[in-house]
Amino acid sequence: MAQKILGLLNEKYALKIQKVEAVTNEMFRCIANEGEFFARVTNYKNYEEQFEEVNYTSYLHKRGFGVSPVITSINGKVVENIPIDGRELLTVLYQAAPGIHLPRKQWDADVLKELGRQIGKLHHLSKQYEDKHPVKYIRDWHENEEYAFHKYIPKEETTIRNIAEEVVTTIKKLPKSTFNYGLLHGDLWLGNILVDKDLKLTMVDFQDCEKHFYIFDLAVPIYSAVEYSFVGGGNISDYRQQITQAIIKGYQEENTLSIEMIDQLPLFIKLKEIFEYSLMHMYWDQDKLTENEIRIMNHFRMRIEHDHSFLGA
Repeated sequence: MAQKILGLLNEKYALKIQKVEAVTNEMFRCIANEGEFFARVTNYKNYEEQFEEVNYTSYLHKRGFGVSPVITSINGKVVENIPIDGRELLTVLYQAAPGIHLPRKQWDADVLKELGRQIGKLHHLSKQYEDKHPVKYIRDWHENEEYAFHKYIPKEETTIRNIAEEVVTTIKKLPKSTFNYGLLHGDLWLGNILVDKDLKLTMVDFQDCEKHFYIFDLAVPIYSAVEYSFVGGGNISDYRQQITQAIIKGYQEENTLSIEMIDQLPLFIKLKEIFEYSLMHMYWDQDKLTENEIRIMNHFRMRIEHDHSFLGA
């Protein structure tokens, strides 16, 4: 697959790519004479959605925001079709972003505050973008397949299904405005954030960008930091409180966040938990679960069923 992509990319782009290696099933690292690049090769979303996503991130990049620039093909396209094994796959080529995936124990309050500030800046720019470029193809969150909880969570898990329905229904009923709802990243877990010197951040992988309540872009990294980055050496409740306060404080330096929406943060954390649990049913082979996968699913079941709030509220 990588070798096929290598040849096709060299045909489509004015680069001299020497090596291609798979990072995931959809993302490939490309080493070229001109530097390092990443090719996303997927039909996860259709052409119109991907084209609109690229226009959005290009708008952010032109305004100095930390995102990876897109490379235009020799045909003048930012989203290209490449034929592989009888299929036409959509390809977007990105220049590699500076920075590293920060080690887990370094995700402290200072970094999370800067992340909050950058998310606030992102949402401010998103509002400007939507004023000039009304979004036509990127969907509202609840229209995406990943939120079809009742389709993937087994029918016999009635408690979790009821909780999922209540959470989704409650969020859908929240008052929406241009101040609290719009285009956002949608998957700002720590793996999608690169950190360079002087805490310069770059956000990558906007493939899951969607229209949602802006608070969701804060809920995801808070959830991610608590779930994956706390490695001991203190009280996890204190860590949770510190990073939550830090990310909100940073956000408010760049954008407005109402008390009413801050109060809804536990609700959006719960949405993220159910989202992750549903993905386990959506993507994992339930007949071939490993011991670790069973352990993780049971951990989520107990936390959701017993309403153990992630924020301790």
